[in-house]
Amino acid sequence: MTSGGEAAKFPPTDPVGFESHDHAGCIASALAAAEAHCASEGLRFTPVRRQALEILLQEHRAIGAYEMLDRLRDAGFGSQPPVAYRALEFLVAHGFAHKIERLNAFIACAHPGAVHSPAFMICRMCQSVAEAQSVPTRGALGEAARATGFQIERTVVEAEGICPSCAEKVDL
Repeated sequence: MTSGGEAAKFPPTDPVGFESHDHAGCIASALAAAEAHCASEGLRFTPVRRQALEILLQEHRAIGAYEMLDRLRDAGFGSQPPVAYRALEFLVAHGFAHKIERLNAFIACAHPGAVHSPAFMICRMCQSVAEAQSVPTRGALGEAARATGFQIERTVVEAEGICPSCAEKVDL
C-alpha cells in the first residue's frame, strides 16, 4: 500500500491476532488508514468495500466469501456472490486484507501500509489467525533461491496448529 515515491514501511515483528488488545481502536485505526490510503491514491472506498473490511476487522479469524456475502446481505448490501468477491478482491489487491489459501478465506491485514511477507498461524480448532511477518530472503528458502538464481518476489507462509486459548482447553 505504499505509493511510488513513499519509503517502504516495515511492520513490527510481533504477531498480531492471539493477544488481547483494544479491538475497537484496532478497527477504527484500520478503517481510518484504509480511507486515507484510498483518498491519497484516488481509489473508491465504496460503502460495500468499507463494510467488508469492517467485517474482517471484527474478528481475528479468516472469513470465507459466502460468510462475507451473508454478512453483507444482512447489512443491506446485495445478495449476489460478485458483491462479496469484488469487495474482497479490492481489499486484497490494495493490501487491506489477505487470502488464507489453506482455508480459502480472507482476513484483514494486521500491518496495513507496510511492505511485508505475511506468515499466518492458523488455529485448527477455532480457526483464529495471527499474522506475523516472514523474511523469505533468509533461512532455507532464501538460500535455495540464491543457489538457483531465483528472485523471490512474494511469499505467504501458513502454519496450522493450536492457539493459546485452545491449548488451555485441551490436554496436549
